[in-house]
Amino acid sequence: MERGCPKKSRILDETILYKGFLFMKERLIFHVDVNSAFLSWEAVYQLKNGASTDIRTIPAIIGGDTSLRKGVVLAKSLPAKHFGIHTGEPVTDALTKCPSLKSFRPNFPLYREYSNAFITILKKYAPVVEQVSIDEAYLDMSGLHYFYSTPLEAAAKIQTEIRDTLGFTVNIGISSNKLLAKMASDFEKPDKIHTLFPQEIAEKMWHLPVRTLFFTGRAAAQKLNQLGIYTIGDLAGSDPNFLQAHLNSQGITLWNYANGRDDSPVKETPDAPKGYGNSMTLSKDLTSFSEARPVLLELCETVTKRLRADHVYAQVIEVELKDKNFRRKSHQTALDYSTNTTDDFYQISIKLFQELWDGTPIRLLGVRGGKLTTDKIEQIQLFTETASRQKSREKMAKLDAALDSIQKKYGKDSVKRGSRC
Repeated sequence: MERGCPKKSRILDETILYKGFLFMKERLIFHVDVNSAFLSWEAVYQLKNGASTDIRTIPAIIGGDTSLRKGVVLAKSLPAKHFGIHTGEPVTDALTKCPSLKSFRPNFPLYREYSNAFITILKKYAPVVEQVSIDEAYLDMSGLHYFYSTPLEAAAKIQTEIRDTLGFTVNIGISSNKLLAKMASDFEKPDKIHTLFPQEIAEKMWHLPVRTLFFTGRAAAQKLNQLGIYTIGDLAGSDPNFLQAHLNSQGITLWNYANGRDDSPVKETPDAPKGYGNSMTLSKDLTSFSEARPVLLELCETVTKRLRADHVYAQVIEVELKDKNFRRKSHQTALDYSTNTTDDFYQISIKLFQELWDGTPIRLLGVRGGKLTTDKIEQIQLFTETASRQKSREKMAKLDAALDSIQKKYGKDSVKRGSRC
């Protein structure tokens, strides 16, 4: 091999081709996050359809029907937050805190439309965009400083176009890696731009509670507190071997994160999902089956709407819970058919939950569909009662399609689904 080849390869690795020009890379990552996405998108939709009140300016939530006093809070406005309302708590509790609270059912087809428009704008500004959820994405802006005087200028242009074109606001975090960009976007909200470069970590991040560090769950934070580690700075200054002894490999990961270390790439095409799931940490522990049912229905609706939107089916359904002692348990079942109907998921999830739960108060519930397929699989029926169940599934699939269509055309409150045993 010629002596010059490695140098040529290294140069190619450190450049980026954009709009027909080759630029030297200086790693620059943006994390863009929609402010209170579900509620913001509902507000924009209402205003475009003649509403006189912006629900972002009043106590409002996305989650359930206040007239039926059921469901859980999925998103909240800032005024609702001031009443002490938390994501994940029952609507009944939220109403107790704020009797004048306005509540709206989730409209997932609408959210997907706004999400697609949001991502389309982001792709105008960066050659590589990694969407990590319906309302957030990473942009690899490396080398693109040539087009802007500062990273803040580029972020401001993105923020302004989204606000002026789509009607909602975003936070943007800027750094040299994904971790720090994500942490920066979670600083003061809404409609803000924040930087968190490695040289700013001590000033901007180390004073924060350790629970706010990315990838630090409640159980890990509690363990760290027991070890005398209360801030991200405390964690950054800890002995990594000591952390590994108490938290295994997660201890090393958290220590690296606390010191701002992350080399994960921004991937334009994410790995295909192995499953679709949703979980909810509840502000108040659930202590009865009747309290768990509406939460399970809400989770099943979320998961199955995503499955139907992507035209895929699940052959495995799983229920997960975490109790008040932070013990996490799950229970799943494999189906002899594939499904994406809400009723299938709900009825099976109810059964799995009853088999799994030992009565200990619950702080987290989750539902997941796995073993995905694009094929609608039906097993050959051998018995009359099994054939009857198949007809029932077909009827529920038609009902789901009808509900999706009606809610998309006339609004999500035009028809509602009730939980049942």
